[in-house]
Amino acid sequence: MTWFDAVSHAFSTVSIGGFSTHDQSFAFFNNPSLRWTAIIFMVISGVNFALHYLAWTKKRLFHYFYDSEVKLYLSLLLTTALLTYLTLYFSENIYDDMLVESIFQAVSIGTTTGFLTSNYSSWPLFVPIMLLTAAFIGACAGSTGGGIKVIRALILLRQGSSEITKLIHPNAVVSIKLGRKSLDPRVSESVWGFFAVYVATFLLLLMVLLSQNNDFLTAFSAAGATLNNLGPGLGAVSENYKDITDISKIALCASMLLGRLEIFTLLLIFTPSFWRS
Repeated sequence: MTWFDAVSHAFSTVSIGGFSTHDQSFAFFNNPSLRWTAIIFMVISGVNFALHYLAWTKKRLFHYFYDSEVKLYLSLLLTTALLTYLTLYFSENIYDDMLVESIFQAVSIGTTTGFLTSNYSSWPLFVPIMLLTAAFIGACAGSTGGGIKVIRALILLRQGSSEITKLIHPNAVVSIKLGRKSLDPRVSESVWGFFAVYVATFLLLLMVLLSQNNDFLTAFSAAGATLNNLGPGLGAVSENYKDITDISKIALCASMLLGRLEIFTLLLIFTPSFWRS
C-alpha cells in the first residue's frame, strides 16, 4: 500500500465513508494484515467519540465495558460475523481467507462503512440480507456511522420489553434503565418519534423506487443503503447505481441527505412553523 492509498483509506475508515482509491475497493489489497487493521479501526470508529475522549482523558478503558450501547454494538458485530462465516461454511462456499472476509464484510456493512473485499451480493441470500439489516441499526450515537444508531435500537428494545411487562402486570411501575440511570420518558418518546419518521421515509422511498420498475431487492437495498449511508446495495445496484433511472437517482440523493442529517434536521426546514419562528 502506497502512502497515498494509506492516507486515503485511513480517512475513509475513520469517517466511515467507505470510499476507496481503487475500483475494487479494499479487495485491491490482497493482504490479510491490512484487512485486520481496517477491521479494528472500523470497529473503533463506530464507537461514540465522546466515550473515546472520556477513556483517553481518564486513562481508563473500563468506560467501554460499562457502556450498554458499546456492549450491544460489539455483540451485534460479533453475531453477524459468526453467522456470515457459518453460512458460508455450511453452504460449502469455502475458500482461503474466508474467516477474515466474513469478519471484514460483517464489520464494514454493520458499521455502514461500505468497504468491500468481495462481491457479497453473490453469497447465499441470507448473508447480504442479514448484513443489510445490521446496517439499519448501524453504529453508535456520537460516531460517524449511519443507521438508526445502536442506542436508539437498545431503547426501542427495552421500551418494548417494559410494555410486555406492563401487559402481564398492569399495576407494575417499570422504568427503562441505561446502565445505572433511569431513562426520562420523554427520551423514549423522541426515539419512537424518530423511528416512526424513519420507517415512513424508508417506505416512501421504497415506493418511489418500485414505481421506476426496479425489482424489490434492488429497491429495498438501494433505499436501505442510501438512507443508512452505507453505499453498496444488492440486485441491480450491487456494483454501482449507473443503470437506474434519473428519478431513482434524485430520490436516492434526497435519501442520502436525510440519512446523513438524521431526517429531522432536513425535514425541519420544510416545516412552516420553523420559518414563522
